[in-house]
Amino acid sequence: MKTVTRFAPSPNGNLHLGHAFSAIYAHDLAREHGGEFLLRIEDIDGPRSRREFADNFRRDLEWLGLEWLEVPNQSTRLDSYTQYTQKLMDLDLLYPCDCTRREIQSLPPRMTETGIEYPGSSRGRAHKVKGDFALRLDVDKAMAAAGECVWTDEQAGSILADPREFGDVVIVRKDLPASYHLAVTVDDAHDGVTDVTRGADLFGATHIHRLLQAVLELPVPHWHHHALILDGKGEKLSKSRNSPPLNDRREAGEDGLGLAAKLRAGQFSLGT
Repeated sequence: MKTVTRFAPSPNGNLHLGHAFSAIYAHDLAREHGGEFLLRIEDIDGPRSRREFADNFRRDLEWLGLEWLEVPNQSTRLDSYTQYTQKLMDLDLLYPCDCTRREIQSLPPRMTETGIEYPGSSRGRAHKVKGDFALRLDVDKAMAAAGECVWTDEQAGSILADPREFGDVVIVRKDLPASYHLAVTVDDAHDGVTDVTRGADLFGATHIHRLLQAVLELPVPHWHHHALILDGKGEKLSKSRNSPPLNDRREAGEDGLGLAAKLRAGQFSLGT
């Protein structure tokens, strides 16, 4: 089977060094095996998704010396998300939730890697709910329907999926046609991605994605959760923390190929 990897940034801000490392990791893995490296723009985040950021992404990747095949943006795939949402509803695995963030945070908290776990306040409600609501996955029901699910990470080996730690995650947001969990799972399957490469901070989310693959009868890729680029304080780089953008280096005339070589050699602070 041909190795297919992907880099799938959201155009809600410019790329930083962490994105560059992730793109290079995916690109090099595909090239090492004579495969294909895909670029997919995840642009369904409403008005925060801006074309100029996506244009910068392409310039940055070219500057780093990467070659890719671009696949359709997420905004062209909304019918697909609707189709798989309906399948989950037909399996009785989704329920509506109109809880606000404030209501969830007012309950006794249980923190996980992905934030405050949803306590299941709306579980068991009928689907006919008026007003704005999200759709959540009944994780216990889904696990019962799927049976034992195993996934493999290049570094950690074979792992038994157990997404219960994260509670009943959102599958369809109040304001968007799909959450990250649904969209990335469906998109990777449709794009034929065989090897999912991403930062170690998303390791926990893979338990959820493996469960969705099982109940939606989607192919199961191999995962590679790589180390993160850390800043001077030992914290991961992030758009939300205004980490220095990659395009500033490019526009200042820095050598992109030289920067890529340094990233490959681990000449920046790397952490798990």
